[in-house]
Amino acid sequence: MIALSSVLTFELYLPPTDMRKSFDSLRGLILQELGQSPSDGTVYIFINKARNKIKLLHWQSGGFVLYYKRLESGNFEVPQYHQVIGGSP
Repeated sequence: MIALSSVLTFELYLPPTDMRKSFDSLRGLILQELGQSPSDGTVYIFINKARNKIKLLHWQSGGFVLYYKRLESGNFEVPQYHQVIGGSP
């Protein structure tokens, strides 16, 4: 189980993600698209196009942990970012 704390860093992958992707495919997105190490302790967040499914990938105790949630109704709010500078509006 993931323990939320101020020590953890969270990284949102902005493009919609195919929720059929699992450990290796999501790890590949982190390496190829984000240019980061998936085993650096960061919690990586992936959301599908309809924004009703979310996956979190996290390296913990020598292995990857994958959390998955599907909402029965409603959708996840995704923060808006400025494309040019990458910051919040």
